[in-house]
Amino acid sequence: MSLLTRFAKDESGATAIEYGLIAALVGVAIITAVTNLGTKLKGTFGNVSAKL
Repeated sequence: MSLLTRFAKDESGATAIEYGLIAALVGVAIITAVTNLGTKLKGTFGNVSAKL
């Protein structure tokens, strides 16, 4: 019975999942920011190229 009690009280797995979710959200935010920046830079370089 003590094995089940210790297993029920162990929260290290839940903590690891939470950190994994946070890391995934940060990754999505970085990808979104870089994609938006890339699109804007592509437009800027396109304008510069057209004026040359």
